[in-house]
Amino acid sequence: MAVRIRHAGRYREIAMALMRHGFGYMVEEMGLFHILSLPVKWISREEPQSIKLGERIRRVLEDLGPAFIKFGQLASTRSDLLPDHIIQELVKLQERVPPFSSESARALIEQEWGMPIDQVLQSFEDHPLAAASIGQVHAGVLKSGEMVAIKVQRPGVENMIGRDLEILKDIVSLAEKHWDWVKQYRVDRMVDEFTRAVMTEMDYSHEARNAEKIAAQFSDSKVIGVPAIYWEYTTSRVLMMEYVKGITLSRSKELADKGYDLKAAAEHLIEGMLHQIFIEGFFHADPHPGNLLVKEDGKLVFLDFGLVGHLSEDMKDHLSGLVIALMRRNTEGMIRAVLRMGIVPEDCDLELLRADLERLRNEYYDVPFAQVRVGKALSDLFGVTQRHRIALPPDLTLLGKAMLTLEGVIEHLDPEVSIINMAEPFGRRLLKERFNSRRIGRKVLDGVTNLAESLLDLPGQAKQLSALISKGKLKVEISVPELQLLMRKLDQISNRLSFSIALLAFSIIMVGLILGSSLSQQQTALWSFPAIEIAIVVALLMVVWLLYSIFRSGRF
Repeated sequence: MAVRIRHAGRYREIAMALMRHGFGYMVEEMGLFHILSLPVKWISREEPQSIKLGERIRRVLEDLGPAFIKFGQLASTRSDLLPDHIIQELVKLQERVPPFSSESARALIEQEWGMPIDQVLQSFEDHPLAAASIGQVHAGVLKSGEMVAIKVQRPGVENMIGRDLEILKDIVSLAEKHWDWVKQYRVDRMVDEFTRAVMTEMDYSHEARNAEKIAAQFSDSKVIGVPAIYWEYTTSRVLMMEYVKGITLSRSKELADKGYDLKAAAEHLIEGMLHQIFIEGFFHADPHPGNLLVKEDGKLVFLDFGLVGHLSEDMKDHLSGLVIALMRRNTEGMIRAVLRMGIVPEDCDLELLRADLERLRNEYYDVPFAQVRVGKALSDLFGVTQRHRIALPPDLTLLGKAMLTLEGVIEHLDPEVSIINMAEPFGRRLLKERFNSRRIGRKVLDGVTNLAESLLDLPGQAKQLSALISKGKLKVEISVPELQLLMRKLDQISNRLSFSIALLAFSIIMVGLILGSSLSQQQTALWSFPAIEIAIVVALLMVVWLLYSIFRSGRF
């Protein structure tokens, strides 16, 4: 509640954006309607029939600005969590923000450098080369005569995004209480991932390190390059890099008109991405045409390293195993790879998962190898995992998004170039490395070492367990599917059995008393009292009490 009071104005903006696009009922059900004192006439309970859900979600995010747009862009990479019709709209999200003043840019640079800008630069271009929600890029020339590109963070953006992240988390927590689909699509998980990603992106030193890592991958390449980083002038809010002259792949017509070899550019791009993914395990996760340019000498240059992906050795193994199983039409191999790659919920129906993977396998059964689209195959696979709520690592879904983007760029440059054909040598290399005797020996040794360490830890763990037991602090939780239903049935059975035994005992007592009275020929002190009547009353009271207890429990 405190966050809603502190940011009431922003909550009102969000509520109005939701209502504008047919989500007024959500504002009301989450309780924001009464908190913000909004007019009743603004609430719309009907969804616009002419506009699809995905498009309305995209429009809301665009209206709410940079933080929400970036959240939508991140969500567009999670095809394992969201349905296709929403993903298709989220990929259209574009940042439409005006540049901030050059005076503000100069002031921030001087603040970060701790010196006047003229002491470092002989010239600074006031008009930015590009502007985005977090920052913008200016051209400049060093005192030494080298041209540089300077990325400057937008003033106040850190506070603005921090505020919106806080609000976004609160809204998701409210929504989880009202709609099951929020939990089903694990929106809270996406918000957490987004928070980590955007906070990393706002620290330009991370981007600089990413650029250097990828530059090292192509240090010996003559066809692929990465701009050099000027670390002495790079901080968390200012990034200085080499200025590279060239034409971006988004201007493919201009490239063709000037005689550039588009097929060569496509092949260089594929080779560069596959090398990053399958050999290095560290890749540029946003290879859209605006982030790639071609120099006059034909060299392809990667730009903007704010979004990168990382694949561990094990993940590369699982991925290669999945692709091999898909190509060999091996459903069991696909299931093993999927289960190893993701976190499988306890209630996952493996038979249904097998059926879905078999359907996916059949889609590619008669497709020629050269025509298989890796990005599309991964996207289809993520659709299967999404249906079964299998949580995949974010970097793996980034890979799927990167491959889809790559396929779109290549198709635009030269549709005849086949990614899968160029991937074949990398696949063979991966297989060779996977079954390399030295690597297998190392994994076996690691496994034995881990086992030995676990055995050595056993005495200490046993001691801790013994201490917990002696102090009475050991808690045991047993989870059995449908345990409540089972316990209810057992209660019903036991109560019915108790009822039957009580009736039987009552009957036996009554019969015994009656027979004893009728067969006895002698008068005793016992029969001078109304024993039978008293026994009947006592037994009847006991039965009534037992019946009352059973019926009150509701488990008869």
